[in-house]
Amino acid sequence: MAVRNKADLLRGNLDLMVLSVLRKERLYGYLIQQRLATASGGRVNVQAGTLYPLLHRLEADKLIRSSWDDSTGRRRKWYELTAHGQRQLVRQAHAWREHADCLRTMLAPVLRLSSQ
Repeated sequence: MAVRNKADLLRGNLDLMVLSVLRKERLYGYLIQQRLATASGGRVNVQAGTLYPLLHRLEADKLIRSSWDDSTGRRRKWYELTAHGQRQLVRQAHAWREHADCLRTMLAPVLRLSSQ
């Protein structure tokens, strides 16, 4: 698969990934980038120019909320999941699993052939 196609696959699921890393804790932008990279084994490296518009959109959709805080010694905008965002995360996770299961079933014969 071409690198571009891999990037497209990840980009299509970036909302779900961001909601997932915000599931347990409040994070600011750089920490979100780090959590995405760590959780994906380094396969997801989101640039600020992609991440911040996505965060603004998720906030406009009321899936996350933000607040400014300078208690760490530096003024940062922290993001956290809303109750609506938590429900959306669960719905999207189930939909993604169904989609992945469908693809896994359809591609199993191809993958068996390629491993022979």
